[in-house]
Order: sequence, then structure tokens, then C-alpha cells
Amino acid sequence: MDLKAVRTFVTVVDAGQFQDAADVLGVTQQAVSKRIAALEKELGVRLFTRTPRGTVPTIDGQAFLPHARELLLAEERAAASVRPGRRALRVDVLGARLAPAGLLRAFHEAEPGTDLDIVTLFDAATAVAAVRSGTIDATVRAVTTKPPEGLRAARVLDEPVQLLTGPGHPLAGARSVTPVQLAGYRIWMPGLVDGTEWADYYGSLAAEFGLTIDSVGPNFGTEPLLDAVADSAELATFVGEQTRLVWPAGHDLRRIPLTDPTPVYPHSLVWAAANTHPGLAALRTHLAARRPARPAARTWTPAWAVRGV
Repeated sequence: MDLKAVRTFVTVVDAGQFQDAADVLGVTQQAVSKRIAALEKELGVRLFTRTPRGTVPTIDGQAFLPHARELLLAEERAAASVRPGRRALRVDVLGARLAPAGLLRAFHEAEPGTDLDIVTLFDAATAVAAVRSGTIDATVRAVTTKPPEGLRAARVLDEPVQLLTGPGHPLAGARSVTPVQLAGYRIWMPGLVDGTEWADYYGSLAAEFGLTIDSVGPNFGTEPLLDAVADSAELATFVGEQTRLVWPAGHDLRRIPLTDPTPVYPHSLVWAAANTHPGLAALRTHLAARRPARPAARTWTPAWAVRGV
């Protein structure tokens, strides 16, 4: 349906005269008449009748009017969804309880006028491809390779990794442990998936410090993992310092810092250089201002971690 003709119809209804509608639309009265005639032909009904008081919609015109207004409203919404400064900034994170989601929550609090649309894609490869295709504006991920041409990446957060144990684990009472001290202990991470950025990170960590990270067994999610760790004197797992975890008080789980060095998970923002969304510029500025100039302690991260291009 010709939306220009629909808009002309609504304008005539509101103005009450073809000439007044022409003045509002900035066209001739003849153009208004042609548009209405074409719309009437398409619909197969008369939309207006002339009376001594002006032009009024027929019964069919009255029936069509609310739908015509909805069509114009839908057109405006469609245009607004992609209009610079109006469309929500679409950003991918791995999970709602992980550190990148916390970064975006802080950004939203600092910039409440910027609408955010948060999505959770599977892995970095999928997310980077979505940035490249324009499906999303940005992603916050660990980046294992240099982004494709046209994309940019910058480290925005080095998140310390912690050891999570139950109360019966031999290291449960430690105030901190070094990565080397974990050699020989069973670190259980059933959520590791070959080919993902998080599997690459923890594989590199295990190789660097001689650790045993076991990913065998079904991944039933976070809660069953916490249950298993709480009940075991052998199992432990790794979590990010800023990962939001909730468990029953009876679990008495322990989050133990790793030091000397502190393994950090390298979160990077990836975006398209040609993307002009004002919210993206605001997000980049916000994240750059929050990133510490230098680590507070000696840290480790894989050699592949992208710092910025």
C-alpha cells in the first residue's frame, strides 16, 4: 500500500478539505485528488463524500481511518528503529551474570538516555560475525585473534579469576593461592566447549601452570555445578571475580583469590569502525574511563589476548 496516499487520506480527514490538506502536505490540490483516487481504486471503495460543511469520510473511510493511522505509526516506528540516535544500541555479552553485563549495567546507570538492547550469542566467533554483518553494534568478549578488517577491538576489563571450593576442600581455608599451588588438584569446568574463547583461555591457563582442568560430564548449568562443588572435598572450579553467584547458605562456598601471578580474563569491546551510532561512542568513552591505567598486581593472561587495534 502506498503510504504517501495513506498519509494524504489521514491529512484530508484531519483538515476537512482537499485544499487545506494540500497546504499541509505542500503539494497541489490536484496531487491530493490523484492520491486519494488511487487509494480508492486500490481499496475498491469511496473514502470521502462532499457536504456543505466540507469533505468528510464515508462509512468505509471511517472504518479505514484507525488502520490508516496505525500504518503511519508503524512507518514512523520502523524509521525510528534505524534512525541515528533513536535506535537502541545492540550489544552482545556471554551471560547476564558475568562481568560484561555488569559493565553495561554501569553504563546504563551513567547514561540512562541511551537505550540498550542486550543479546547473548554463543561464542566470540558468532558475536564477531554479527558485528561484521551489522546484526549487533558491539560485543564484549575475550578475543583470541585479530578482528577482521573493518572491525576494532579494545581491552576494557582484565577480570581476576578466582578459585571456588566447598568447605571440605583442602584449600578452603586459604586466604589466597598461587596458580602453581593448584597443580594436582581437580578443577571441574563442565561448561568448557572446544573452540570457544573461554575454553581457549582456560586451556592456556592449564598449560601455563600445569593444571588439571576437567570438562568431562554433562553441563547442567551453574546451580548443579555449585551443588557439586559444595558437597565435594575434591572438586573446585574457576569463576570470574565479578561473576554474580548466589547459593544456599548451607553450601558455605569459598571464593579464593589467585595471586603471584593473578590470572585475569581479558574482556574486549569489539565494534565496526564505520558504525556511527552515538551510543557506541558513549559506551567506548565510558569503558575507557573506567579501565585502570595499570594492574594493581602481577597478572597473567594468554599471549593471544588482544589489547587493542
